Amino acid sequence: MEQLILLIKTTALAGMGGTGLGGLIGALFKKDSVKTVSLLLSFAGGVMISIVCFDLIVTALETGTSVFMISLGILLGVVMVYLLNLLIDKTTNKEVLHIDKNHPATADDLDEIIHSNHLSEHLRKHDTKLSLFVAGIIMACAIALHNIPEGMTIGASFAAHNGVLEGSALMLAILIGLHNIPEGMAISVPLINGGVRRREAILITILTGIPTIFGALAGFFIGDLGPLGLAMSLSFASGAMLYVIFGELLPQSILMYKSKLPAFFVILGILTGLIVINL
Repeated sequence: MEQLILLIKTTALAGMGGTGLGGLIGALFKKDSVKTVSLLLSFAGGVMISIVCFDLIVTALETGTSVFMISLGILLGVVMVYLLNLLIDKTTNKEVLHIDKNHPATADDLDEIIHSNHLSEHLRKHDTKLSLFVAGIIMACAIALHNIPEGMTIGASFAAHNGVLEGSALMLAILIGLHNIPEGMAISVPLINGGVRRREAILITILTGIPTIFGALAGFFIGDLGPLGLAMSLSFASGAMLYVIFGELLPQSILMYKSKLPAFFVILGILTGLIVINL
């Protein structure tokens, strides 16, 4: 029971705390911090690569499960997060004129990551506060669904380490919490400008992190069923994180700061993750 309480507390901090913090600082975010955000995304992506490749997938293989089953689980994780991201894009990108078929398939500046460009477009067209409110609610629902596989990653890692929250499991929770900050900003900005009180907007962003807890519990219980359950839980979680890394974090960091420096920060992150795993 103590293990479950620890898992719930940690996941709540990563999911609800991350999005809640994003909601809190949404209006205060500095747009001149693009390079800093780019390098942070690169570093986080590198750490996640280490955890997925040198810990989660290795542990899944050690269960004795067929490599083909594990590969299928990874593929399912990738497809799940891809479809959820597609849902978010379909519900928001049509609002912004410059996001068309020629636009990069991922965010290429800070405004797009926190979706403030959607807000600017609504204001330019003098849309009603109701439309801003609806935009915020749609974003909240989409991100809430998106948080389920991210939570499974924490739960699966927790199960793989026999219910002990340390090393890579703890680092993964911290990274997911940081990853959720821009998502919280994406929810709160349109809600506040849609007439929602700041306290209520922050509360809504916090609530969108709740599915992270359910995902973590699912990942933990599936991983606790036996070797096959653990292997499938870890492989699915690995696939989810691989898409987050290679479909979101790294493309965004490179598009935001076009230089060689993000590559070095990815490598630094990989080495940091490797050290954390083997401490």
